Amino acid sequence: MKIIAIGRNYIDHAKELNNPVPENPVIFLKPDTAILKDNKDFYYPEFSQDIHYECELVFRVCNEGKHVSPKFAHKYYDAIGLGIDFTARDIQSKHKEKGLPWELAKAFDHSAVISPLIPKEEFSDLNNIQFSLKKNQEIVQEGNSKDMIFDIDRLIVYITKFITIRKGDLIYTGTPAGVGPIQIGDKLEGYLENKLMFSTHIK
Repeated sequence: MKIIAIGRNYIDHAKELNNPVPENPVIFLKPDTAILKDNKDFYYPEFSQDIHYECELVFRVCNEGKHVSPKFAHKYYDAIGLGIDFTARDIQSKHKEKGLPWELAKAFDHSAVISPLIPKEEFSDLNNIQFSLKKNQEIVQEGNSKDMIFDIDRLIVYITKFITIRKGDLIYTGTPAGVGPIQIGDKLEGYLENKLMFSTHIK
């Protein structure tokens, strides 16, 4: 199982980080050791002083695919959940300045919170899925799949030009505006269509 993550997939988020709006999806990977599930605590790593939350919709791959065509893209995912792409912003900034890859800022252990997954058939409209993140009971992020620059079908098509997807892979589809830092003692709660999907304490 691998995690394929998308950066800058919401215009407002790209602007808040002073990044250009991409012409094609920005893709990076996280290893399976990044997964943090079952509402487990997140322990602040010693190598960073500026960890940020980034809440996003997550789609589960259900078939192996390479060079998937647009008309068949919908057959390659079967469930949707909510996650957090934790980012060591200080490390990311230093690496971006030097033109280096982001992996140390993105792929560290337990940097990918994942909720339980819901069959996609339970959603009336995949292009209108509302989600939000609360930090210490206050909403800090709100997003909707309709605002993604590249929807899930387009992501499947683009990703599989380069990378074979396999059953069980997870696609983190990018975060809306409102990202920010976490501190020890914070509590993060993710909501999908007003349903609590995960709760994570920062230790």
